[in-house]
Amino acid sequence: MERFMELYETVYRELYYLAYYYLGNVQDAEDAVGETVLRAYENFGSLRKEEAFRAWIFKILVNECKKQLRKKSEKPGAELTEEPSYVPKLEDAHVTKEILSSLSQEERQIVALAVFGGYKGEEIARIMHRRHSTIRSKYRRALKKLEQRILAEEVHYER
Repeated sequence: MERFMELYETVYRELYYLAYYYLGNVQDAEDAVGETVLRAYENFGSLRKEEAFRAWIFKILVNECKKQLRKKSEKPGAELTEEPSYVPKLEDAHVTKEILSSLSQEERQIVALAVFGGYKGEEIARIMHRRHSTIRSKYRRALKKLEQRILAEEVHYER
């Protein structure tokens, strides 16, 4: 248990940030991280190399986020949850969320893994079960979309 906690402490913030950007709200992100930690702890003994812990736990988190999104989409007429009153350390959460909403779910995941998770393209490709070239091109397109959206927001605020 002690070694698991030591490793978990090195990634817990990034797990939360990734879940938040993937799912879009605090409560769902907390639920996803909680489920991820529980599943990771239960299966920690099956992890062969501790060096792989980071990629392993992020993969569990991505799968948990996908599962939550599937559950939400299966509920007919499911209402969106209210905007959280607390958003962790984001200067302007509304604008950030709006800008990120211009990306597809897959693009948000790729950007979040790269920016918050610190993963390289090849690692993201393994986590998402995609080709490295596909991840690289989707990442570039997502960054271009974000750049255009940010520039449009700056023009909007200058008026």
